[in-house]
This record gives sequence, C-alpha cells and structure tokens, in this order.
Amino acid sequence: MPPNFFQKPETALKRAHELISVGKEMDALETLHDTIKSKRHKQWTKTHEAIMLKHMELCVSLRRPHMAKDALFQYKTLTQQVAIKSLETVIQRFLELAQQKTEEAQKTSIEKVEEIDDLDQADAPENLLLSAVSGDAAQDRMDRTVLSPWLRFLWDSYRNCLDLLRNTAVVEQLYHRIARQSFEFCAKYQRRTEFRKLCDNLRLHLTQIQKHQHLAHVVKLTSAESLTLMQDTRLIQLDTAIQMELWQEAYRSAEDVHGMMQLSKDKDERMVKPASYVNYYDKLALVFWKAGNRLFHAAALLQKYIIYKDMKKTFSMEEAMDQATR
Repeated sequence: MPPNFFQKPETALKRAHELISVGKEMDALETLHDTIKSKRHKQWTKTHEAIMLKHMELCVSLRRPHMAKDALFQYKTLTQQVAIKSLETVIQRFLELAQQKTEEAQKTSIEKVEEIDDLDQADAPENLLLSAVSGDAAQDRMDRTVLSPWLRFLWDSYRNCLDLLRNTAVVEQLYHRIARQSFEFCAKYQRRTEFRKLCDNLRLHLTQIQKHQHLAHVVKLTSAESLTLMQDTRLIQLDTAIQMELWQEAYRSAEDVHGMMQLSKDKDERMVKPASYVNYYDKLALVFWKAGNRLFHAAALLQKYIIYKDMKKTFSMEEAMDQATR
C-alpha cells in the first residue's frame, strides 16, 4: 500500500492542507497524486475536483509539469463519462495559473535588470566580462535565469493539454481554445521553434482524426461545427505565422487552411463563405510577396479580385480600382 494512501479522498485533501500549512508542499503534492492515481477511487465526486485543483496549484508553484500531465490523464479517465465539465474546469485553472506565473517571471526579470541599472552595477568588471564572453545583454541573461524556466513550463503545459484533449469530440471546443492560446504564447514571447512544433502537432492530430473516424468518441469530419472550429484555428495559425514573419511556416499554414476549406467544401459547398476565400487569398498573396514569388502573388490577388467581385451585389469603379491595384 502506498505510504500516502488514504481510504477517503476527503482525508487525503485534509492531510494535504495540513502539510502545506507547515511548508511541506512536495509531500502534499505526492499525497494528492497518489490519491488521484489510486484504483480504489473509481467513482468521481466533487472532492476529486477539489483535489485536482489543489494538485494543479502545487504543480505550478513547484514547477512539476510531468506530475500535472500524469494527474490530468488519470482525471480524464475518471471524468470523461460523468463529469467532463470538471475536467475542463481543472485544465483551464491549471493553464491560468501557469500563465500568471510566466507573466510574473517576465515582470521580475525586467525589474531585476532595472535594479542593476539603478545601482550602477551594470558596468562592474565581472558583468562586463560576462557580457563580452557571452555576447548577451543583461536582459537576455536575466530572461534565461528567471523567465526561461517558466516559458518551458508553460509550453509543456499547453502541449500536454492538447495531447490530452486531441481527437475527443466532447472537449473539442476547449482543445481549440488552448490551441489558440498557444499561438498567442508563441507570438507574445517570440517562441519560433515552439510555434513550428505546435503547427506540426496540430497536423498530426488532424491526421489521427482522419484515421480514426470509425471510433465513437473521435471528432467527426462530417460535423459542420467541428470543421468550422478547425478552419478558424488554422486561420489564426496563419495569422500568427505572418505576425511572427515565419514565411515558410506561413506557407505551410496556408496549405493547412486550404485543406480545411476542401474538407468543408466536400461536406457542403455552402459551408465556406466567399468572404473566407477572399480573406484566405489576401493572406496567401502576402506570403507569396514576402517569398519573392511575384507571379503567384499576382495570381492570388487575381483570384481574390474575382471572388470579391462575384460576392458583391454592387461593384463600383472605386472598389474595382482598389482591389485591382494592390
């Protein structure tokens, strides 16, 4: 029997609070972790949600992404048939806490550099030597010390949650919200490598959905709502790639958007609105322009012009000139 085993979840939660009160957060986390993993507690209760919320709080404060991942996978098994909203509540709270800690770390990193500047320590011999050897500014070094561990934690948290929720119809809206938050994270902190990995992960998840359409719980590509969610997420992905000036990834994202439009069109030609095509070709033209491919840039603008003209009931000469002189 595990050393932290308790017959009742309520007892485990009470014990965890006692341990926290005397500064033993890691022991409290292990107590809650053993309770969540226990096969004796197979019936979900509201206490399990309270345990998970405290567990996530401790995982964030102690920066334990792997324990958070393990507990969330266990909790998904416990809740997916009876309390899926509880799983959503726990995941959203977990990510909120991780985001808060990362923002606090960024603020602390900036403040520490300002303190050094204020105390005239920036020109100390050891700092000048360190700067010369590393070639980094004080802010870069402070970011690596204070901010980078939290950026890594937040990235792992996003990735683990997306892996947990992928291909599951009952939580697909939460999945897409987290994917979009992940894009914001990449843009805000200029995480280029993570953005590429995120896009690859989303492509892999879509491939898995296509392979497992026969399973009951999988997101259905015959659902108009699911296709719309996927298309909107890919458009945000494309916007983020353009914002970050990752033009190769922007082109791949444009292909992703086109693929989603084709899936939607196969379902129902009316699903893809003309305005969506106009928006798509406008972004694609920008990608081609940045890539130096003037011919494809012009072709994308021509396609946009044709669709825009067809979609307008009244097409004035001024609009025609505006659309034709990009």
